[in-house]
Amino acid sequence: MTAGTSARDEIAISVRGLTKVFGKKRVVDDFDMDVPRGAIYGFLGPNGSGKTTTIRMMCGLLTPDGGEGQTLGYDIRTQAREIKEHVGYMTQKFSLYGDLTIRENLDFMARMYRMKQPRKVVDASLVHLGLEGRGDQLAGTLSGGWKQRLALAACMQHKPRLLLLDEPTAGVDPKARRDFWDEIRRLSKQGVTVLVSTHYMDEAIQCDYLSYIAYGKKLIEGPSSEIPAKVGLTTWRVSGPELTQLEDELLADPRVEQVARFGALLHVSSTDAEALDAVIAEQKTKNGTHKWQKKDAELEEAFIYLMATASDNFAGAAKEAAG
Repeated sequence: MTAGTSARDEIAISVRGLTKVFGKKRVVDDFDMDVPRGAIYGFLGPNGSGKTTTIRMMCGLLTPDGGEGQTLGYDIRTQAREIKEHVGYMTQKFSLYGDLTIRENLDFMARMYRMKQPRKVVDASLVHLGLEGRGDQLAGTLSGGWKQRLALAACMQHKPRLLLLDEPTAGVDPKARRDFWDEIRRLSKQGVTVLVSTHYMDEAIQCDYLSYIAYGKKLIEGPSSEIPAKVGLTTWRVSGPELTQLEDELLADPRVEQVARFGALLHVSSTDAEALDAVIAEQKTKNGTHKWQKKDAELEEAFIYLMATASDNFAGAAKEAAG
């Protein structure tokens, strides 16, 4: 904490008991969260788990049915307009106008936020994008990566303090993803708080903090580096011949909770370390052609485990509801 700031100043978003109900469905259920200022905070979970609904309530875009909180110092219930003025919102689907030029799209967004001297704002955006010579090109003719960069530039023209990204790198090539996240990290260093809704691993690993949501409830949260330990997985890495056959054999063993393929390696995991160690000892005795190495579970294993167990829970919940 720097001189002259308080703990409150260091928190961009703080909500307690956040709840949203659509019809008879409790989409978000008693949700608590504190988001540090300038953090890149990821919301993970399967489709329909309440990620986007939660973020929209915290950003003043949706009124909660229960709970309270503040975003950027504004009350989420009574000062939604003030919050919106400081939010940049980028959706997964390209939301600008394909039949307008790049310049026209940027100009529209600048005027919507009542920017002073919008022409200068747009000119600066074009230079930052590296598109100063292509302002008259129709936005719909851009590649996926350039559309993504244009959308980010458009929602950042009013210099928001909070940026909301809804699965932002879906459908773009690896280089465009790297360039995009380089820009997000630069914005974060400048103090912009970033909320990312995703169910993609390559977006999750870019986040400083993660919260895993399933069926409206927060299951786990914390700094990204601490999530694997909180899940409690023990993992062994194995290489060697006929990994597909070995994978099938391990998956058939009830003591093994997860087997994930990473290129020419299998990562074998369980929350019961003793039982998993016994499985590995048996495999070593039975077959000496594979190389086994115990490793600390990482975010990838934790992410796969959470997604799989959440899917299982969803299937059970759906069956119970149907009954």
